[in-house]
Amino acid sequence: MARMQAMTVTDAAANRVKALLAQQDKPVVGLRVGVKSRGCSGMSYSVEFAEEKGKFDEVVEDKGVTILIDPKASMFLFGTEMDYAEDKLQSGFTFKNPNEKGRCGCGESFHV
Repeated sequence: MARMQAMTVTDAAANRVKALLAQQDKPVVGLRVGVKSRGCSGMSYSVEFAEEKGKFDEVVEDKGVTILIDPKASMFLFGTEMDYAEDKLQSGFTFKNPNEKGRCGCGESFHV
């Protein structure tokens, strides 16, 4: 029986990750996703380039990209879908997280 991945990646997110990685001057293995304590609801998502895999990182390989999940964030991100959206006012990665119990009014932070 196949193990369910901790996170899934949409086509739009995978394409954006590939474009970002292609622009890097130094070698990176993928993007690291985590959560940080901040915002009015308590937590916000963080995304950064990962030069190497951490010892306890959860590895998600989906649609040709590698996403590393910070081990401190795994329990908050399990089952999340990572997407990328652009509109006239903003662009960025978005997260559809079944663990969220609510978001702040501005949408920048969440709580579980």
